[in-house]
Formats: sequence, C-alpha cells, structure tokens
Amino acid sequence: MSSIVSSRGPRLVTRHPHLMANYRRLEINIVRGEGCWLYDESGNAYLDLVAGIAVCALGHAHPRIARAVADQAATLVHVSNLVHHEPAGMLADRLAELSGFDAVFFCNSGSEANEAAIKLARKHAWRRGDRNRNVILAATGSFHGRTMGALTATDNAAYHEGFEPLPRGFAHTAFNDVAALEAAIDETTACFVVEPVQGESGVVPASKKYLQAARRLCDERGALLIFDEVQCGMGRIGRLFAHQYYDVRPDAFTLAKSLANGLPIGTLIVRGAAAAALQPGDHGTTFGGSPVPAAAALEHLAIRDVVDLDAHVTAIGNLLRAELAAIARDHPDTFDEPRGLGLMLGLPVREPLEAREFIPHGLDHGLFINAAGRNTLRFVPPLILSAEEVRIAAQRLRETIAATRGSARSR
Repeated sequence: MSSIVSSRGPRLVTRHPHLMANYRRLEINIVRGEGCWLYDESGNAYLDLVAGIAVCALGHAHPRIARAVADQAATLVHVSNLVHHEPAGMLADRLAELSGFDAVFFCNSGSEANEAAIKLARKHAWRRGDRNRNVILAATGSFHGRTMGALTATDNAAYHEGFEPLPRGFAHTAFNDVAALEAAIDETTACFVVEPVQGESGVVPASKKYLQAARRLCDERGALLIFDEVQCGMGRIGRLFAHQYYDVRPDAFTLAKSLANGLPIGTLIVRGAAAAALQPGDHGTTFGGSPVPAAAALEHLAIRDVVDLDAHVTAIGNLLRAELAAIARDHPDTFDEPRGLGLMLGLPVREPLEAREFIPHGLDHGLFINAAGRNTLRFVPPLILSAEEVRIAAQRLRETIAATRGSARSR
C-alpha cells in the first residue's frame, strides 16, 4: 500500500493568524486525505485514528461520496426549507425506514440536533397540557454540545465557566446508576437524554441494564427517553444505530458527525406521539438538510447497503481492542484496560501522565490520535480501517508511548 510509509521529514506549519483562538490546534497543517491516511504540507503521512472526531466513517475522499457531492453541487446547492427538495425528503424516508421511526428533523450539527430534542421534549409535554413537566434530565459525565441548551445538559463545569447564567430546568443523575435514575425521574421530567456510549468523558459505555431501566422508568412516569447517538451512532459501535446494539428503543434519538461522512448535518429522529410535537413555527434552521450534505448522507447509506460494515467494525474493533489490551498489559504503570465498543475505544492513562501528552509524539511517529478528557486516549478511526492498518497503528502507538514516557522522565 503506497500510503504506508516509515520515513518522515520535517513538518512545516502554515499558520492562519486571523482564526479565533478558541481551539488548541496541533502544530500541523493537513492538506489531503485518502482512506485512513492524512498528509501534511510537507508530504508526511499519518495514520488517522481520529476521523475528524468520529466523522469520516468511510475515510477521507471516498470516491462515491465525492462524486455524489459534486453531482449535487452542480444541480442544486441550497433552496431553504420553504419548499420541498428531493435529497432531504429521500434521506428522511430512508432514515425512517431504517429506524422504524416516524419523523425526521434536519439541522447542521450534533449540538443543534440535541437542542431540537430538548425543545421537542418540552413542547411535547406542553401540548399534552402537562405544563409543569419541563425538566431536562441528563447523566453525569455527559457531553451534548456547546450551544446553550446542549451546554447546560452537558455535565462539565469547565465548559460552563464564564457562560452563566445557564438556562433553568436542567438536572443530572449518576451515569450507569439505576437507583439514582429511579430517584431522579419524576412528574416534572420532560425527558431523560443519555449517550449510550459517553464519548468526551472517556469512552464509557452504558450498561444494558441501565438503558433498560431508563426505558421502563420513562414509560411508567410519562417522560420521553432520548438517546444522543451523535458520536456513537452510524455504525460506530457495530450497529447502524446505537440503540439497536442495546435493543432498547428510545422515543427519539439524535445523529450527526458521520452521517454525511464529513459534511455538516445533524438530525433528530422521533417516533410515536412526540413526532407531532413540533408544529410550523416551533423550530427551524436555514441550512438544515440542504441538498449537498443530504446527498452525501444518502450515498453513505447506499454504500452501507452493499458493504457489511457492521461485521467489519465488530471484527476490526475486536482486533484494535486486543492490541490496546496488550499495550496496557505491557505498561501497567501507564495504562488501565481499554474500554468501549466497536471502533469507539478508550485507553485510560494513569497519572501523573495526561492523555494529551501522547498526541504530539504520535505525530512524530506518523500517528494521529486524540484525547477524551484528561486521562483517556480515544480511538475513533474511519470504520474502513484494515487489519494491516491496525497492526501499523499498534506499532506506531508503542513508539509513541516510548517517546512520551522518555520525555516525561527527562522533565
């Protein structure tokens, strides 16, 4: 494979000084991608285990996605939601068919999809005449986005700092704790929103028992159950939708990230009576479901129709997890056992090291990796990652670990 190279040159870094400084960008300028590989402006190749933060499920520059985007861009780029257009309508039909749900709302990101879910939950209770049922319940350790409602549902004080006062009517309950959930859901709960696998807090899967209890309690007490599948959905854990893996059906779920394989799109998918909660004027977006990202998403789903991606994700995920487990056994003073599902895996880092310390050394060894929180290396590669690429990743990760540990000892 021509992309697999071991020799490396110096990294030139072209900086763009007018970009707002709200990101800690790495000292690298990526100019091209192909499959599971990224290339910088100096021509160095990096095996990508980040995939745009769980976005590029089919890898970079997939020819069918590129062709679908180009064809749609040459036909109709934007027309707004004042009228019908085929790409969004066809995508909604396909998602409804695949999920068995009733209604689909399109937006531009995971945060926006979760904002729509929050508004849906409150409006659904309001339309039923249940005006005191307005609390949005989320889990500790959650991440639901950066817009104000999604931010308030997110359980991370560092993300809240400087943005107070936050919206009222939100509460949190302990993740994976059935007893705490039973105490938290009451007659004021509009919905319980939960990630089947928490991503930003360190790749922590929910237990099946916990999600089953959430379904039972929401049914008994009149609340909606909403799954945030923004990061763990679209095949990332070995089933197209994360709730299918758990065999627990929410009332609604959100998708974004990999749906259009890199183009901005988000969606809220709803079933039952709640599907009619948002009526004209209740919510909207200018760009949501625009023809180009919708065409990319349709092509993504069409590719899945002819490729058994779920079986591949399960097999390659097991292989990658085994390699991470071997690394943890070889370095028990540095790592705990890996956790996660499919190709959404985390390798916990022991103090005093922090996960972010490994990232620049990874670049030095041709490996692009990512940290989730302070103490977890997160692996969310393209779902097309091959067994050979897993082998290369493991070798480069071992080299990265050696360099990071050496650097730490020299401090």
